[in-house]
Amino acid sequence: MRPRLLLVRHAPTAATRAGMFPADEPLDEQAVIDAGAKRSSIDRLDRALCSPSLRTRQTAEALALSPTIDNDLAECDFGTWAGLSIDDVRARYAGQIDAWLAEPTSAPHGGETLSDVAARVERFLDRASTLEGTTVAVTHGGVIRVAIVLARAQPLEMVWRVSVEPLSVTELRFARGRWRFVDGRSYTPAARVFARVLRRPAKSG
Repeated sequence: MRPRLLLVRHAPTAATRAGMFPADEPLDEQAVIDAGAKRSSIDRLDRALCSPSLRTRQTAEALALSPTIDNDLAECDFGTWAGLSIDDVRARYAGQIDAWLAEPTSAPHGGETLSDVAARVERFLDRASTLEGTTVAVTHGGVIRVAIVLARAQPLEMVWRVSVEPLSVTELRFARGRWRFVDGRSYTPAARVFARVLRRPAKSG
């Protein structure tokens, strides 16, 4: 059976709802309930994988999965920005957001670059391409956006044009030597903020 990958974004946390750069926040009671209600959308499962973060492990538990931890599924390390909103970062670290969004090799927060994350995701996809049947991976919006862009063979900067809803399921299938994007439902407040930032005209001088 050809490799099939279902990428599940974790249930929302307080940081997700506020459009903040995440730290390692837990799910609240409602998020656990919402995740449990999604169990029926995870079908024909051969194996489950999970990011090491608390919120993804709690989501996997609510989905009645028993996943293996895969560190390549971790969200981007946002360094000094973790726990802050985009407005907070703009106020404290002038110009850093724009540099980060414009250049995939930029990491003004002292954490990972987008290119670093893409390398991890590509490594994960290479491994997943050798697994027959359906693999469910509970992970993060940033990881899923990168996976979608890679599957579409688009420039990495296009991740900021892709939105991934909490608890959404994005399907990729491997055929003819490459991953292909099949289906996904998208929306997240954070991604809308990134899109607005990208549309802002550059300051002269």
